[in-house]
Amino acid sequence: MNISTSRRGFLQGAAATAAVLYVGARSDGALAASSDSTDLNPFVRIGADGHVTAIVKHFEMGQGPSTGLTTLIAEELGVTMDQIDYEFAPSNPQVYNNTLFGAFQGTGGSTAMANSYSQYRTAGAAAREMLIEAAAAEWGVDAAELDIVAGEITGAGQAAPLAGFVAAATALEAPAEPRLRTPEEWRLIGQDGAVRRKDTPVKINGSGVFAMDLQFDNQLVVVIARAPRRGATVAGFDASDAEGMNGFVMAQTLPDASGVAVYAETTWAAISARDMLAVEWDFSAAEDRSSDQIREELIAGVNGPSTYETRGDQSETAAAVDGAATVIDKTFYFPLLAHAPMEPLTCTIEPLDDGGVVLHDGAQFPTFGHMTLSQVLELPMEKVQVKTVLAGGSFGRRANPTADYNLECAMAFAMTDRTRPVKLVWTREDDIRRGYYRPAFAHRVRVGLDENGAIVGWDHRIAGQSIMKGTSMEQMAVHDGVDHSSVEGVADTPYAVPGMAVGLTDHAKATSVLWWRSVGHSHTAYVMESMIDMVAQETDADPLALRLSMLPGDTPAQTRMAGVLNRVADMTGWSDAPAEGRARGLAVHHSFGSFVAEVVEVSGGGDDPVKIEKVSAAVDCGVPVNPDVIRAQIEGGIGYGIGHVMRNRITLTDGEVDQYNFPDYEPLRITDIGAIEVDIIASMEAPTGVGEPGTPPSGPALANAIARAGSARVTELPMIDEVDFA
Repeated sequence: MNISTSRRGFLQGAAATAAVLYVGARSDGALAASSDSTDLNPFVRIGADGHVTAIVKHFEMGQGPSTGLTTLIAEELGVTMDQIDYEFAPSNPQVYNNTLFGAFQGTGGSTAMANSYSQYRTAGAAAREMLIEAAAAEWGVDAAELDIVAGEITGAGQAAPLAGFVAAATALEAPAEPRLRTPEEWRLIGQDGAVRRKDTPVKINGSGVFAMDLQFDNQLVVVIARAPRRGATVAGFDASDAEGMNGFVMAQTLPDASGVAVYAETTWAAISARDMLAVEWDFSAAEDRSSDQIREELIAGVNGPSTYETRGDQSETAAAVDGAATVIDKTFYFPLLAHAPMEPLTCTIEPLDDGGVVLHDGAQFPTFGHMTLSQVLELPMEKVQVKTVLAGGSFGRRANPTADYNLECAMAFAMTDRTRPVKLVWTREDDIRRGYYRPAFAHRVRVGLDENGAIVGWDHRIAGQSIMKGTSMEQMAVHDGVDHSSVEGVADTPYAVPGMAVGLTDHAKATSVLWWRSVGHSHTAYVMESMIDMVAQETDADPLALRLSMLPGDTPAQTRMAGVLNRVADMTGWSDAPAEGRARGLAVHHSFGSFVAEVVEVSGGGDDPVKIEKVSAAVDCGVPVNPDVIRAQIEGGIGYGIGHVMRNRITLTDGEVDQYNFPDYEPLRITDIGAIEVDIIASMEAPTGVGEPGTPPSGPALANAIARAGSARVTELPMIDEVDFA
């Protein structure tokens, strides 16, 4: 993963693109009709009044790129945060691709800052030097004497707003390697309290546009009656009870027979009409297993030889464990989980007079939606535009290789006369009962200890449903038959674990599965950190000291992981015993390039309900571009992780999802956690992700605290089956 993108290579491409396509371009990629604003490169636009717009290629679902990427340009260009706004980039993977994903445009895997840090700083620095060169030429001074401060070019006895030099700057060649400001010059990057989120005001005053907000004149609203089981198809339907309902327009079977599209003039009319449908389903190829059977199959999968060995020799490790003085043998089970973002899925296709269309969407992977509409509607790519708006959460759900909801909307639009906008709406019940899910997984771990309590073998077997196999992502993520997302966090652990072997067995998918916040780390961290805590209990070792002994500093990852452990220990006074009636649990994990250690402190336990009093977290994510955003993301990741391990699961009965809405898939309550404290380690390493790394250690830290409070060692989730929470 090459985070330090070549500035020279970027600028050569950016300069050529700007000259040919983007100088004076509108945000939709078409040529501008006036000279009110100018694009100095694909990421920086400056208006006639000097106001700057950052073209943000990563969409905003609450994780902060609209602020973070804007900050990078503001810092390098030399403007204040009040002098810069943002807009989302058009769908154009040749210009706005995620370089860590390859040739497509998308947001995910906590890559926004890792992918864009050098790119956006370079874009801002290039624009600064072009403006300064233009001013130096007009004033007849040395450009080295000039700088841009708060939107004003100043130096050599001169000062003027940068707006006056934009036109001249566009005629200049972009510098091959613009000078990036040094950390000593930073006014915004890494500065606590220096930057307020750019997306907060519009969310407070209601002017921010989410996909669910969109309303077009003469639009149709469509909802889908979807198959209740994976693999079922429509055999026929009767809409006679819906006909004559106010606002009902029509109902049509989708071309792939996955459901029936119900069209109406309003959302409520569409939902009401759908409720009146009588759909006959063909279940001949449908899933019919229930959760208990799936669990049994997964447990069986980890109790025998693995299909794939991804680290070490399983037979040798098993022999070492069998011959150990003490063996800790535990089996873990993780159920299916829903993403459950606050805004259910929705998007709108708007027809254009020239025969093209615009997809309006909280587009996490614009390229996938763009290609889907092009193929389904049989339109060339240039006739399809994607306009990205705000999204009310995702946790991975809006990004999937099948572009499922974009596909549904495209099929629904294609079955009309294509003269009216078509808005697809998912309800909360659709999201919970007909969506994509974090796969179910089982782990069995046997750890062998010698007479002195030292680890001599770690036999780790995993069984679960592959996310990547059978998708367009398989070539990138699956190697030698192993879906890396199934074993990440175990096979590549920074811990020095003697005699470790990791095996994987794939399991037939019971429903549609997808990456979920922190992907495989959401279950692997739980197992790794729970097992290490059990080793500490068995050997009467301090949990912190044991972990540090397994991080000798032989690699940078070990050093940084030890760093967050030591920091969270200092934050919580780990060396002192917790207060009377309290217990603490520790966990640490490395994911998406970042390192997070957490301590959960609980009260109660034993015969008393458990109350989470405080969660403390230390994070090392490289250069902390926006500390406030980082804290918010770590806090959110902690809440998301803890809320799900406490009480959430998706279960199946004869292949159908049992849960339907928040009453039986309950989100975290604000009263569930007393307090959260986040400390950020200062670093000059390249910035890495923060959207997901807070989630993996949260569950095991809670589990370890509960076990040390005298309650059960929870190895099967959710915890609510074994633990009473206050």
